[in-house]
Amino acid sequence: MGYKNNNTTTKRTNTNNMANHKSAKKRIRQTETRNARNRYYGKTMRNAVRNLRKMTDKAEAIEAYKKVSSMLDKLAGRHMISKNKAANLKSKLALFINKIGAEA
Repeated sequence: MGYKNNNTTTKRTNTNNMANHKSAKKRIRQTETRNARNRYYGKTMRNAVRNLRKMTDKAEAIEAYKKVSSMLDKLAGRHMISKNKAANLKSKLALFINKIGAEA
């Protein structure tokens, strides 16, 4: 899987003091990388949902909803969020978009 460099600085722990085995040091490095990646995707998802909820134009919101919905499904597929959370968010966002049309 190719992941973008998200330019987030991660606080590297001193693996020399914690781990005594080469494999344990590697696991610590892998965990830090995964935590940084998961934080990036979680924050990106929250920002996308937040930006969609701020929209007032229905056409824009529908286009953004397609992208956000896809993002939520991908994150649920990778087990970064639960499938129920993804479904609940998509449902709430769809209701929000329908309200935009009803008010206008």
